[in-house]
Amino acid sequence: MTRFAKILAPAGIMMAAAVAMPAQAQVEGKIATVDIPRAVIGTTAFQTAYSQVDTTYAQQIDLRRVKAQERQALLAKYDKNGDKQVDDAELALMKKSLDLPKMESLEKEIQGLTGQIDGGRVFATEQVLQQFGAVLEDVTKAQQIKIVLEPGSLLFAPVEADITAAVVTAFNAKVPAVGVVPPADWQPTQEAVTIYQQIQQRLIAAQYLQQQQQAAQAQQAQPAAATPPAGR
Repeated sequence: MTRFAKILAPAGIMMAAAVAMPAQAQVEGKIATVDIPRAVIGTTAFQTAYSQVDTTYAQQIDLRRVKAQERQALLAKYDKNGDKQVDDAELALMKKSLDLPKMESLEKEIQGLTGQIDGGRVFATEQVLQQFGAVLEDVTKAQQIKIVLEPGSLLFAPVEADITAAVVTAFNAKVPAVGVVPPADWQPTQEAVTIYQQIQQRLIAAQYLQQQQQAAQAQQAQPAAATPPAGR
């Protein structure tokens, strides 16, 4: 088990062990929580790397866009009802046509390009996680914390128990940057893939919320429709 995994052991196991232990054997000391995906997102190294992918992999991003347009144009041939979508019946018709090999080739190319782009961000995530355990250990020692859990595993925790911001601050001071180009033989760890997926979900949710707020603000900014004069 990696050092990081030891520090951030599954909360369920830790809580079960605490219940099983006799009262006098339980660990006494401060308990804190760390939101790992939020901490990773908050680091300067990850934020810079995430944006840097757009530049480093610009060629792949542009090529993926072209391939996606080709794919859409090919599917449009089978949009018989003109609803801008390809339903199951239309898709089945395409799969029986001579366009199927072309479609499969485009799908494969798009997946390969997406893998390279996402790979850069997963690699950055993995590098942050590799340093995360040591930084967390420094923070827990400095604050004399005995146990660290993920917030989702607790029924209740006071606001001051959350040391995510402190961990981010310590991380930024220790790890200013990470890379986005993995070595040729690199294979991502399952931990990095899982955390990256959680990060993506949060970023998408945050973007959706921002769009909703902007739409609401735009609607409020619109002048009220002039009330027509009452008739005689």
